[in-house]
Amino acid sequence: KVITEITCHGKGAWKLFGKDGVVIDIGGQDTKGIVLKSGRVMKFVMNDKCAAGTGKFLEVTSNKLGSDIENIDELAKDAIPENISSMCTVFAESEIISLLAQDIPKENIAAGILKSIANKGISILNKGNLEDIIAFTGGLAKSKELVKMLEEKLNKKIFIAEDSQIIGALGAAIIGFK
Repeated sequence: KVITEITCHGKGAWKLFGKDGVVIDIGGQDTKGIVLKSGRVMKFVMNDKCAAGTGKFLEVTSNKLGSDIENIDELAKDAIPENISSMCTVFAESEIISLLAQDIPKENIAAGILKSIANKGISILNKGNLEDIIAFTGGLAKSKELVKMLEEKLNKKIFIAEDSQIIGALGAAIIGFK
């Protein structure tokens, strides 16, 4: 049986949340918006070029701050987000180096990195005219600061599973069990 990653994420999210709506998945290498109706994928949108706005983007850019993904929330909490205009990982690295050279606080840059990821996620959702979000899956859903930014921008509550990074695997297991 060949099952797509999209179907697996949809099935896993449906099992946990059981509602029609949209799943936003921001993982290590891509971002997806998935519309679910009665547990089935009706439509989806993915980033189509590179790692912009993904876990890899966060990993590379947070390393430039001397931090890592696990500590980015602590660094960004209550900071004023600096504008990170480039979503290309290579250009964003250069931008961050320049901001550090201008003595911009690391905390503001960290918040800016998360804000740029939130903006990219919203952009994915807007490309597909995806309406109500029910769930945020993928490893980046563990970032409380990112979740807060998304909820503020969308003016909606986002539901997150405790083990958000394994929702696709849960879906695959459910499909495989049948």
